[in-house]
Amino acid sequence: MFGPQTEYFISMQIQIHSIHFDADQRLLEFVQHKVEKLNTFHDQILSCEVFLRIEKSEDRENKLAELKIHVPGADFFAKRKTVSFEASIDEAVEAIRRQIRKQKKLRLAGV
Repeated sequence: MFGPQTEYFISMQIQIHSIHFDADQRLLEFVQHKVEKLNTFHDQILSCEVFLRIEKSEDRENKLAELKIHVPGADFFAKRKTVSFEASIDEAVEAIRRQIRKQKKLRLAGV
């Protein structure tokens, strides 16, 4: 089937939901690019759900991003709210990255 020279990649499914607004193509591509970078930290990511919403608030920090990452045997979740969707995504992806690293350390320690 797969020889030693064959590379096999499982492509993760990414679903992006913009709640009560239409996200432009640039934002969708930004989200996809950032989420795909998580594959460098965990090579068995099955799927990712991203929820983007604008919260009704007088505060400027009303752009909310939620990420749910599904891997075999675990799920990761992060929720961040900032002044822009790009910053919210950056912070949420970083939070997921930290969770993945923590899980790997615990697994390697045998906990």
